[in-house]
Amino acid sequence: MQALLRLVKWLLGLAVLAVVGVAIWLAVAPPALIRVAAGYTAKIVCSNVFIAGRDPEEVLRVDVQAPGHPILKLMSVDVDSETGTVSAAVFGWFGGGLAVARDNGGCATVPDGNVEAAKLFSLEPPSQGTKPDELWPQGERVEPSQNPAVATILDDEGATGPGMRAVVVVKDGRIVGERYGTGFSQSTPLLGWSMTKTVNAALIGALVKAGKMSTDATGLFEAWKGDARGKISLADLMAMSSGLEFNEDYGDVTDVTRMLYLEPDMAGFAAGKPLVGEIGKVWSYSSGTAVILSRLWQNAVGNKALALDWPRKALFDPLGMTSAVMETDARGTFVGSSYLYATGHDWARFGQFLVDEGVWNGMPLLPAGFVSWMHEPAPASNGKYGRGQLWLEGPDGGDEADNANEKGLDLPADAFWLLGHDGQSIAVVPSQKLVVVRLGLTPSKLGYRPQAMVAALSKALE
Repeated sequence: MQALLRLVKWLLGLAVLAVVGVAIWLAVAPPALIRVAAGYTAKIVCSNVFIAGRDPEEVLRVDVQAPGHPILKLMSVDVDSETGTVSAAVFGWFGGGLAVARDNGGCATVPDGNVEAAKLFSLEPPSQGTKPDELWPQGERVEPSQNPAVATILDDEGATGPGMRAVVVVKDGRIVGERYGTGFSQSTPLLGWSMTKTVNAALIGALVKAGKMSTDATGLFEAWKGDARGKISLADLMAMSSGLEFNEDYGDVTDVTRMLYLEPDMAGFAAGKPLVGEIGKVWSYSSGTAVILSRLWQNAVGNKALALDWPRKALFDPLGMTSAVMETDARGTFVGSSYLYATGHDWARFGQFLVDEGVWNGMPLLPAGFVSWMHEPAPASNGKYGRGQLWLEGPDGGDEADNANEKGLDLPADAFWLLGHDGQSIAVVPSQKLVVVRLGLTPSKLGYRPQAMVAALSKALE
């Protein structure tokens, strides 16, 4: 019996040592997956609290834990309103996720822990902008369409989709219908995820108009000039045909999750990738490419402070997008792949700007023909992607079956799309002067597609 008791005590002691050892390991050198999850949690909570004014526990529960990886369900957060920081960790101890808010500049992940350096990238407040009592887009007032078919479509939860947070419909330059999910309104800034890529492309267009960039330019970085990457053109990058290595898979530790949550210098990480495909001949969707584009246009502006002000000066202020916040990484490079928050009304303003071919209130902000060039098919994309960070097909329209389904919906032939993670979309139909913004939290596993809603609205508003 005594021998058995000694064995039990020995085994218990061994178990305690094992638990302590694992705890120390997780605290000192947590696996990359835990660090990515903690960084993601801190960033999403930070932006939604300090930009959108939402409750942190609700954001953690609804936006982070409910739709995400199982490890996210173990996360807890600590929000420090005085310092503008959000920390996240498994069980409150492991992972070390950290994000910091900057004045008017949203939040940045701080994987190296250098909060003071990341805080340097605060921005000036937006201009006065629109007048609330005037009709959109000059103001925020809306006169809904009296067409009962439009109301029926927008009131159909199957059409607007699960997790819908905002739908805004623009016809002939006016908002004719809108709907908002519970807890959200026309004043709530919402994340566009990869729709940010198209805004990033427009910022480049403004610099092309100013004579500071050329889509034909090569030798884009000094480090590239010594190897084959020196032949990559700005146009190759915009068309997602650079040939650079980049793994865009989500849900694990891949290039895209590592870049967004473990790298303080996202552009440096992406630009350091090797060439693995023939330049201009292989299409590969890459958030790293979009962040490289951000770094390039910021370099083209020249002055770092002026570059930080460029999105507002070149687009947001002229368009009246006063809610728009485009966030940088911890080193001051705009995350042009992913991080633009704006209200449904402001996302609709950008969509209308594309309908109007880059002209706003009679003022051309982009070169003549630039928007048309943006939605010309990228040669290597098999017709699904444009030359300028735009989609020519709706969500999951890439294979033959989905193409057939999309054509069966009678979508106008000239429709093109901005698309983002978890169900963000803007459909732009120039021939009908129609814009349909749809924002929400709708993971792809739910199978929702906005094409049916857009097709129905297109027919109702003919």
